[in-house]
Amino acid sequence: MARSVFHLQFQEFDDDTTVTFDDPIKSRKQRSAESGFLEDERDNVTLNGDDKTEFLSDQRKSAPFWTFEYYQMLFDVDSQQVKNRIVGSILPWPGKNFVEVYLRRKPDLYGPFWICATLVFEIAISGNISSFLRQQVQPEYKYVPDFRKVTMAATAIYSYAWLVPLALWCFLTWRNRKTTSLVSYSFLQIVCVYGYSLSIYIPAVILWIIPSEGLRWCSIVVALCLSGSVLVMTFWPATRDDKPRITIAVMTSIVILHILLAVGCKVCFFSEYETESAKDHKDSLKATNTLLSTKAI
Repeated sequence: MARSVFHLQFQEFDDDTTVTFDDPIKSRKQRSAESGFLEDERDNVTLNGDDKTEFLSDQRKSAPFWTFEYYQMLFDVDSQQVKNRIVGSILPWPGKNFVEVYLRRKPDLYGPFWICATLVFEIAISGNISSFLRQQVQPEYKYVPDFRKVTMAATAIYSYAWLVPLALWCFLTWRNRKTTSLVSYSFLQIVCVYGYSLSIYIPAVILWIIPSEGLRWCSIVVALCLSGSVLVMTFWPATRDDKPRITIAVMTSIVILHILLAVGCKVCFFSEYETESAKDHKDSLKATNTLLSTKAI
């Protein structure tokens, strides 16, 4: 049997040549580290993609003000948020800004709209009930509801809740261009603050049905102090860095207009003057009907 001969050849290496032997345990750790790094990179890519998607979705949420979607966002509020904002407007806490604590960057029109609507009908209904309670003792009195009170109350409440915030927003925007350090509010934030500040008058107007001038004026003073403090604490940061005379003028105007609204509603709908004017109106209508019937004969 022939033997196979193996020839071994040795090769000489240079002195600079280095031969390394890989440690199998270390190699596994490196491979696992590399795989983990690749997974982290994929996760980062996924997160970046999610952030981009969220950013694009936020861009899609913003709509022009003339579209229905824009106003739909202003009514996108849950009951808990409306409840917290109403409680915050009724029970103001010193040092807490209504915009920063309750509104932030999400004002709504749902609460202000229904607060104003409720207040309008409550003033009209309570005014008619108050007139009935005062005049029912008269033997010739016949109750006739005065629907003019609805129109008058709606004009007063909605004008105050929209025109005053509009004027205040225009003034603050103009002053903010001159003094850049002032706190700026959007028009919707100001409307929201004024709308929720009227919520305290809803229980106060119910008390105005009771024929007691002392109770009415006490409820007016309490409502004025609570709602007025909400307005003062909210708009004081927006004017305190301005000139002192301008700051005093703005805050005084806010308080005076708020007082005029409350006192005006009380005088026009819940006073003896209101009863006499309603009586004169009825007498004039009766005289007109009598004159027409005489001419017809």
